[in-house]
Amino acid sequence: MELKDKLQNLSKHSEHRRTSPLSCLAVFLCRGQLGQAGSIPQHEFITKQLIDKGWSEDRKYCVTDEQGNKFLLRVSPIEQYDRKKSEYELMGQVAALGVPMCRPLEFGTFDEGVYSIQTWIDGIDAEENIHNLTDQEQYSYGFEAGKILKEIHKIPAPKEIEDWEIYFNRKADHKIKMYEECPVKYENGQAFIDYINAHRYLLSGRPRTYQHGDYHIGNMMIGNDKRLYIIDFDRNNFGDPWEEFNRIVWCAQATPLFATGMVNGYFSNDVPIPFWELLALYISSNTLSSVPWAIPFGQSQIQVMINQAKDVLSWYENMTKSIPTWYKGVIINK
Repeated sequence: MELKDKLQNLSKHSEHRRTSPLSCLAVFLCRGQLGQAGSIPQHEFITKQLIDKGWSEDRKYCVTDEQGNKFLLRVSPIEQYDRKKSEYELMGQVAALGVPMCRPLEFGTFDEGVYSIQTWIDGIDAEENIHNLTDQEQYSYGFEAGKILKEIHKIPAPKEIEDWEIYFNRKADHKIKMYEECPVKYENGQAFIDYINAHRYLLSGRPRTYQHGDYHIGNMMIGNDKRLYIIDFDRNNFGDPWEEFNRIVWCAQATPLFATGMVNGYFSNDVPIPFWELLALYISSNTLSSVPWAIPFGQSQIQVMINQAKDVLSWYENMTKSIPTWYKGVIINK
């Protein structure tokens, strides 16, 4: 039986346990390409368990072979083939930099769509467990997250890509329109619009690099080996590397020490003032579109975004300051 047939069988059975072999990874036989890591030894998957968390549209499973080795299986609609193929190839470039992550192994299609198989990370969610750590550990993990992000940004954008200033101004205009047409408004939400319009000039000349696309503590794990791992690259894109910090609000809400470490790690303890000014613009833009995004998910998610906007306005004193109050400055670990 070919791999595509065995993967199909895997998808039809219970997501928990069965006793017969379900999938073979010996040779890549269906349409696609062999993973950049090369061929891997034969495995027989004997368990398949759904991973029911996160915001990804992918179906994610933990699959296990007869030797007890675990893998991550991601399945996407066939219509996303081109995007998923690009995502997989770029993840291979990230893995080649030594970034701790789920390394891509195989990619292809079967009856249910596009699949990729990646290495499995044994560990715990960073966001859910960060408060069990000491202050020094929280800061150190944040510092490491910043260093890792700096490595990720070494991957250049395609040469023919659109100028960042033109691209982001259009993006900001769209987000402002989304907010203005949204029935739910923030208290003093106009402060975000005013800050964007007053600081658009900062976009001039900014570079574009590869971006993870959703880089924050919620997409990180602490492995059983105590290392920090980055997960869920499915929103990857190309943009100003400093824009990648627009999700740092989630880190700051979880622990300001982690967020502080992330900035300091990225800049090796020498944070330029223009970074803060641009970050406030990017966070303003992202915050504006958050509440329209949340509406289809119901009142609880709307309230999450309203509360986050309140935090942002507090950190930036209604967008009159460029350095947020959660930033603790350079911290020297003892």
